[in-house]
Amino acid sequence: MKRFIASVALLAIAFVANAAESPAHAAVAPVPATRTIYLVRHGNYSPDPNADPKLGPGLSPIGVAQAHLVGARLAGLPVKFDALYVSPLQRARDTAAVIAGDFPGRKFEVIDDLAECTPPTRDARIMSGEKPEDLAACKAQLDRIFAKYFKPAQGGDRSELFVCHGNVTRYLVARALGVDPEAWLGMSVGHASITKIRIEANGSIRVITVGDVGHLPPNLQTGASGDAERSLAVPGMP
Repeated sequence: MKRFIASVALLAIAFVANAAESPAHAAVAPVPATRTIYLVRHGNYSPDPNADPKLGPGLSPIGVAQAHLVGARLAGLPVKFDALYVSPLQRARDTAAVIAGDFPGRKFEVIDDLAECTPPTRDARIMSGEKPEDLAACKAQLDRIFAKYFKPAQGGDRSELFVCHGNVTRYLVARALGVDPEAWLGMSVGHASITKIRIEANGSIRVITVGDVGHLPPNLQTGASGDAERSLAVPGMP
């Protein structure tokens, strides 16, 4: 009887060991899912000779107003942002700080590669004013962003918010469209605009909107080609 019980015990142990090693119990790889990226350009800013040379100037009063409006627009979307990212430059950080007021308890993560720079372009005038090594460094920087974030999510749908810059947004849109990245200067995106790009689970990319400023009244729209200079200063009496 003891020998029978011992044999049954050995069989049970062997069954459990085999089951643990079977493919059915192997770790399941995360399932690819949709990733939706929202690129928000910072608000309006004014040159400031006293600004930190690395961080640049902060927002102007009209830029703060724009940031409040884009923050309200984002908060009103039927979207739960899984991550909030921001460029290290001051005008982007100021914009993110205002937007954060509409997302209590949430914090932005600073991503150095989101900093503004000038990538190679077809415009000879722009190219002549830039150092080849700076152009190459910018391209490598933005290509890193694209490679890291412009791919399917894993395990479930995901939405991410990036507060960054005009050149960054336009270059990433060109990459998303699969066209020559040097065509980026053919687009123009205004301050506090929203650009939405969707990466499907199969890896295909859809550009949904570019430079959307529908949340800004016309007299607060700045930064895009054709926009006039604006001011929130009190005008003189007629």
